[in-house]
Amino acid sequence: MTITQTVEIPENHKLVIDVPREVPTGWVEIVYFPAPADDTAAACPICARYRDPKTGELRFNAETVAALREGRAMMRGEIPGQRFNSFDEMMADLMRDDPDD
Repeated sequence: MTITQTVEIPENHKLVIDVPREVPTGWVEIVYFPAPADDTAAACPICARYRDPKTGELRFNAETVAALREGRAMMRGEIPGQRFNSFDEMMADLMRDDPDD
């Protein structure tokens, strides 16, 4: 189960997270990263490492840049993300032939 919630970090850097009741109790792993300011790959602080120091251009190919934009659109809720109920379900989806290939 994956839950995504975008929050603003306050000056005191303390967060209170409300978790939906349908989420089972127990240990969880919380992963956080800065949300991009816009839809470009350049907004990502990690991507900044992959800029060509001379030209400032990203060293990603077009397919990678498109995937980054799609992922950010999913994070913002502009397009639906794909959810799976199990690892096996996800692997079966990955192993199916992609009609775009």
